[in-house]
Amino acid sequence: MSTRIVERIAFETDGAGDAVLMIHGLGGSSNTFSAIAPAFARHMTIRPDLPGSARSAGVVGDLSIERFVQAMLRVLSAAAVERVHVVAHSLGTIVATHLAAGHPNRVRSLLLFGPLLCPPDPARETIRARARRARDDGVGGMQAIADALVSASTSTQTRARAPAAAAFVRESLMRQDPDGYARTCEALADARAADTAAIGCPVMLVTGDEDAVAPPQAVRMMAERLAGARTEVLRGCGHWTPIEQPEPCMALAREFLARRT
Repeated sequence: MSTRIVERIAFETDGAGDAVLMIHGLGGSSNTFSAIAPAFARHMTIRPDLPGSARSAGVVGDLSIERFVQAMLRVLSAAAVERVHVVAHSLGTIVATHLAAGHPNRVRSLLLFGPLLCPPDPARETIRARARRARDDGVGGMQAIADALVSASTSTQTRARAPAAAAFVRESLMRQDPDGYARTCEALADARAADTAAIGCPVMLVTGDEDAVAPPQAVRMMAERLAGARTEVLRGCGHWTPIEQPEPCMALAREFLARRT
């Protein structure tokens, strides 16, 4: 495995074979996908930290979905990769759908965990309020945000039976740079849906039965807008799908990618 920095964007590459670009969500990092990495042993994986997040926190100016898309294109160019399967989580799934819609020649398939096209309108102000708290309260604000989100976005089963997974989510959130996190929240709050009619690649959508961010009914409605998309709902799982239920996620990933090689 190697780590590179390109235009303040940190990304890891590992393995050989068909390329897989892995895009994390708000409060995540390249490590969001560590628990499911064995599913991609026969692939070259490219795992960036989005601008504003983790090792790519030092950003100048506002963040946006389009800026994230352009960052992913720069990462692919730096890795000398033309076409990729895209695996994404949460906010990363919005970036992935915009990438697939705007650059269909670069995307072979989409495997989306906790997927959404954009936040529902009632959630946008809540996300902006979270940005203000992170910016105003700094490290203390990030701890409060982390505690609230672990409770709200992981399943009852995860918190009771998989404390290490819940702790991973908390640590991932707490370790974010407050300003970078705030800017990322603002990008999410302003996000609009991609042109789903322009997405023609195979798509699988995976959510949890306790996912309050991407609830099953909303994900099924999303699938209706993506021709031929397949939906899977994992039991006892919240929004942090690859971390809460890595074994089922790996099984689905192996099956999905095996049909595309």
